[in-house]
Amino acid sequence: MGIFKSYDIRGIYGKEWDNATAHAIGRHLPALLGARHIAVGRDVRLSTEEVFGALTRGLTESGCSVSDIGLCDTPAVYFATAFYGMEGSVMITASHNPPEYNGLKISRREAVSVGYDTGLAQLEENVSRGPLPRPADVPGSVRALDIRADYVRHLARFRSDLSPLGVVIDCSNGMAGVYLRDALEGTDGGFTLMYEEQDGSFPHHAPNPLVEENLADLKRRVLREKASLGICFDGDADRVMFVDETGRFISPDLIIGLLGTYYFTRHPDRLAGGSRVVTYDVRSSRSVVEFLRAGGADPRICKVGHSFAKKLLRDTRGIVGGELAGHYYFRENYFCDSGLIAALIVMEVLAGDGRAFSRLIADIRKYYFSGELNFTVPNGAAIVQKVKADYSEGQLTDIDGIRIDFPDWWFNLRVSNTEPLLRLVVEAATEDGLEARKKELIEKIRLYTEAATRG
Repeated sequence: MGIFKSYDIRGIYGKEWDNATAHAIGRHLPALLGARHIAVGRDVRLSTEEVFGALTRGLTESGCSVSDIGLCDTPAVYFATAFYGMEGSVMITASHNPPEYNGLKISRREAVSVGYDTGLAQLEENVSRGPLPRPADVPGSVRALDIRADYVRHLARFRSDLSPLGVVIDCSNGMAGVYLRDALEGTDGGFTLMYEEQDGSFPHHAPNPLVEENLADLKRRVLREKASLGICFDGDADRVMFVDETGRFISPDLIIGLLGTYYFTRHPDRLAGGSRVVTYDVRSSRSVVEFLRAGGADPRICKVGHSFAKKLLRDTRGIVGGELAGHYYFRENYFCDSGLIAALIVMEVLAGDGRAFSRLIADIRKYYFSGELNFTVPNGAAIVQKVKADYSEGQLTDIDGIRIDFPDWWFNLRVSNTEPLLRLVVEAATEDGLEARKKELIEKIRLYTEAATRG
């Protein structure tokens, strides 16, 4: 796929793509979206202004006008697309990737994500095959659009009394800091903000909170401040991770259970207008499904990836959903993900419950979970099929690789949509059972990889 990935466009800027690529994308994109006016937002990566200039030059040459949102988080672009009735949008960001990367997240009307199967493959073909479309007789224009007041008003519906809490928040020098103070205004919580300033070199740690080593500073600060919890956003603030009062990292899928508590226990009135569906991805713990179902939700399994998660939530008119990667989606947010909204909701549930964060999570976590294990292999799809045959007696779900469930354990094995990796998740009823099943599956992957290498 090159820079055109399953969910977005992303690569090392100046090496894998450049301003000529950005310009060509701008020239082809309006026809793909059927758009004459789109919104463009951006992060603070070192190459972002160059990308913005080349992209918008291509867009306007095609006759498309641009509403320039300026520096913002990715959820703000989704909001603007839906709230203002835009015909499409682009967020210039490489999300959690290192500083040398940059990318584009593209949406259609109503903030519907454009993935590889729904437009990026066609865009890739159009960009790579040669001549640019003829420039429009009348070029488009670029005009600034200040969304702050409307966006903050939208976030405000998720504010609550957070006065019982002491919270440490790590913005990762990314885009969360653009709106965070506005989102927290009037909640009366005790907040300590870390790395709030936007800096595209990410001087303190990589902007990927799913890698636990990037949470080291946050964990230390939570313990030093005796805080109720710690929160860490990724580079473009569409994902968020949490640590409890002991500094323990909370597996992001478990947070889906707290989102269920928010809607089914604290705010059941907000279920009106849709279904009781809560979506979870194929890697999520069985604990989450059981907790949601006990609370009155209708849990639905989903393929990994934000474009698939948004589509399932939209198609089912579900109330909320989440992924192991830390994306959380809300019907009240145009079926889009938002790290800020997820953080506000989790803090409300914690403040209202009165118990320690670790105790709330203990109510959900019932099994032993491996997290996602990655393997570099030359033949991922073939290995998945061989492992599938080895466990044919289990209950198969094959919407994304294979998830095979047994009474006291399950596993998911799939080829990554974004990297040349095979990804494995295992969960079992006991710690010994988890270790035994992990060892068993890792050995199978090793043996099948060696056999393929020998030819």
